[in-house]
Amino acid sequence: MAVSQSETHQVFNQPKPLENYNAYKADSVLQYWQNRFAGQWGAAHLTAFGEQVGGTLLRAGFLANKHLPELNTHSRFGDRIDQVDYHPSYHQLMQHAIEQGHCALPWQQKKAGSHVVRAAMAVLHNHADPGSGCPLTMTFASVPAIASQKNVAAMWLPKILANHYDSDNKPWYEKKGVTIGMAMTEKQGGSDVRANTTKADAINESGAGQLYALTGHKWFCSAPMSDAFLVLANTDEKQLSCFLVPRWLETGEKNAMYIQRLKNKLGNQSNASSEIEFRGAHGWLLGEPGRGIATIIQMVALTRYDCMLGSSSLMLQAVKEAIWHTSGRSVFGKNLHQQPLMLNVLADLAIEAEAALAISMRIAHALDNQDDSNEVALIRSATAIGKYWICKRAVQHTYEAMECIGGVGYVQDNITSRLYKEAPVNSIWEGSGNVQCLDLLRVFSREPESLEVLINELEKARSLHPDFAIKLDELKEMLTDTANFEMHARRIIERLAQLWQAATLLQFGEPLIADAFVKSRLTGVGFSQYGCLSCDIDCQAIVSRMMPKL
Repeated sequence: MAVSQSETHQVFNQPKPLENYNAYKADSVLQYWQNRFAGQWGAAHLTAFGEQVGGTLLRAGFLANKHLPELNTHSRFGDRIDQVDYHPSYHQLMQHAIEQGHCALPWQQKKAGSHVVRAAMAVLHNHADPGSGCPLTMTFASVPAIASQKNVAAMWLPKILANHYDSDNKPWYEKKGVTIGMAMTEKQGGSDVRANTTKADAINESGAGQLYALTGHKWFCSAPMSDAFLVLANTDEKQLSCFLVPRWLETGEKNAMYIQRLKNKLGNQSNASSEIEFRGAHGWLLGEPGRGIATIIQMVALTRYDCMLGSSSLMLQAVKEAIWHTSGRSVFGKNLHQQPLMLNVLADLAIEAEAALAISMRIAHALDNQDDSNEVALIRSATAIGKYWICKRAVQHTYEAMECIGGVGYVQDNITSRLYKEAPVNSIWEGSGNVQCLDLLRVFSREPESLEVLINELEKARSLHPDFAIKLDELKEMLTDTANFEMHARRIIERLAQLWQAATLLQFGEPLIADAFVKSRLTGVGFSQYGCLSCDIDCQAIVSRMMPKL
């Protein structure tokens, strides 16, 4: 076809965008791990969920990240309203996820695979928009902490578990469904919550389930339009305690919680993160005074798990986008994804993403089996390991996937740039890398059975690969140097992470992926970049496995 005088070129050799597809049906890797851990019964539900994610919700995700939340502290008449306004696309994302059980499924259906199916749902939702995943995660994770206080649970849990989203700025008791946020961090303390200075005074009686008035400042409060927040504050004698603080009082008045500003973040932009003040805000004490960390850690354990799940999702989406794009590009007379060097990079990215998903689903399986004390012990140690490792790996991984796509991947209207900007946050919030290392050491010290259970989990794979056995013995030797545990904590947790990923792949995964992981991560010369796989690894088969099945 001839080019007219008014045109300079024809558009060709450009791939079609990965859109208007069923995100679940296209992902054979996600299906594999869902089915591997007793989640087969969720296939129909996830198929319907994935149809929306790959279509209308994918477009909503772009809009929610273009039209960012806006804070209105006052009405046009001068009244203090502390209202964050979101684009309708954000509410569309929230409504779909909540109505489909993102926040409630495991608490509603306590059967084999319920956490696994919910995990698959979270992975898919993050493909549309990771930012709105924050309030969804907090609402889901709040249930055990709120359930610990019966009088508060009776008021709030039915609304949390209602699978109903109500975005109206009105009192919680007028709503059928609610969302929950969290406010722990203060300027002076950061991860050291015992340095918090927010004060809580009993309004009438003191003790569990009673109302207190909170005064203080929180440096980070995510999703400030949530209906209530889990908050740490000190009661008498610096007893750090946990409270549920609603945005509205039962009198119909706004609670004394004031939004100072929204944080201008690198990523996670569709989600509003804020700085707030409490000026006598009412909140119910959850549990006994001084037991705040023990109460809120029930929530934090699950939000940390969702961080590793979220980073796994970022990596899955990033490598799928890279494979899809390069398969639609021809360079030097051959499809780009078939060029040996690009094929090596893509396969390496695919191995990393599947290994991350494997241990994330393994934790979901453990959450489904908490009647087994060994599974509970595994959750305590393995969540810290996964949170540390996967969340750190996601940053380099999403960057490499973006580089595979090239300049088109770097621009703001391509999803890979958003994935890259999103990646660091999962390492930072809910406890940074060093915090995860120190938490793991504390678990090993206070609960030595947790280390024993973890080692036993690794031992199950000893006979499945000779190179794995060698590295496992090296780890055991490393663990004998208790005098330098803290100094070498990152070495220890990195090696634990790689061995746990290998063990999970060897026991439950496809031999193709398991063997490639061991060869590339546990043997030979270590390389720092993706794309250094050896010639005896079937890169083509690995890429074909990860390729979206449209």
